[in-house]
Amino acid sequence: MGTKNSRIAGFYQLSPQQRLQEVKSFDGLNETDLTMLRGGNGVLSVERADKMIENVIGTFELPLGVATNFRINGRDKLIPMVVEEPSIVAGASFAAKLVRESGGFTTSSTRSLMIGQVQLVNIAEPATARETILAHRDEILGLANAQSTSLVKLGGGAEDLEVHYFPTSPTGPMLVVHLVVDCLDAMGANAINSMAEAVAPMLERLTGGRAYLRILSNLTDRRLAKATAVITPAALARPDMSGEEVIEGMLHAYAFAAVDPYRATTHNKGILNGIDPVLIATGQDWRAVESGAHAYAARDGRYTSLSTWYRDEQGNLVGELEMPLAVGIVGGATKVHPAAQASLKLLGVQSARELAEICACAGLASNIAAMRALATEGIQQGHMSLHARQIAMSAGATGTLVDLVSEQMIRERNIKPVRASELLHELTDVFV
Repeated sequence: MGTKNSRIAGFYQLSPQQRLQEVKSFDGLNETDLTMLRGGNGVLSVERADKMIENVIGTFELPLGVATNFRINGRDKLIPMVVEEPSIVAGASFAAKLVRESGGFTTSSTRSLMIGQVQLVNIAEPATARETILAHRDEILGLANAQSTSLVKLGGGAEDLEVHYFPTSPTGPMLVVHLVVDCLDAMGANAINSMAEAVAPMLERLTGGRAYLRILSNLTDRRLAKATAVITPAALARPDMSGEEVIEGMLHAYAFAAVDPYRATTHNKGILNGIDPVLIATGQDWRAVESGAHAYAARDGRYTSLSTWYRDEQGNLVGELEMPLAVGIVGGATKVHPAAQASLKLLGVQSARELAEICACAGLASNIAAMRALATEGIQQGHMSLHARQIAMSAGATGTLVDLVSEQMIRERNIKPVRASELLHELTDVFV
């Protein structure tokens, strides 16, 4: 296979089938993989869906797009994204093109360490109970690891134990035991929950207390992924604004998010606009990542931006995103949903950490696109075309009428359902 190139000129102008063939040639996927990515026709059958969740009555589809132009640590990637919101895939692709001109994204990540929590209440002597638990550390960890021998054989498993004391709470004092578990390439929820449940009776015997909650934490602040991007002023220059002016505006946008939690919430939503679609495409627990991201953004007691932006000595714009990203490439929906398997194959990832780093790049790219739009023409301009098409289709337009109605609404700057219905009625009279 030749050198991969995610810089595919005119990709957005191709038909869906032509795009699929480009994806095939990029990554050497087979026809079965293409069928899974194409979707429809029962790729996820009702029978299979019925084994995934409860009370199944059918399946629900969302668009699967591919973000282009990504170069990550010197390797080109096409990134699958499942999302319904217009401009996210295009924005991430455009931002990746800007970063590509300076060599692409660079990434790093920590080990796949997660925490399982066991809550203990009704303890007469908390300090003594804590010492007793720590004295039996090896025994507790051994019992935890007996629940996941396959993980231990691969080099992971429970490796440390902590005890936290909360002297006050709405229901009184409590001890909380943390199992620190290396999940390797699994997301790890099932293994951690099994471990926490298994050690709870032992902790009750050791402390004389009562164990209630026994579950993992989704604040995975020991399982971080980091992405860094550099963008030159030349890459950001516009006919009406110099690159330096665009950088100035983007830095003001970041500063706003850094100090104001109302702005930071929307700023971080823009980051997750890039991450969630990759998580969904690859069968991850995107709700877990979302909750961990927002908790991490408030880790210092005040909610703030997940990303950091500054100007380097050469005048380039530099962005960094470091956040919790608990993902897996084994187990869960990644091994059940055929399209998730094909998406992972398209990405060509060899570890959960690599997948997490790609997600961080997608998030940083989405952040770049949103900040650039806000600092220049405003967020609505980028949304306008696809939003107009959606309004046209919701009014009943099909075929060529979708383009005609949406283009007229854009010219009039009046993208509303009422106007779409009026135009559709007028055009139908002309074409019928």
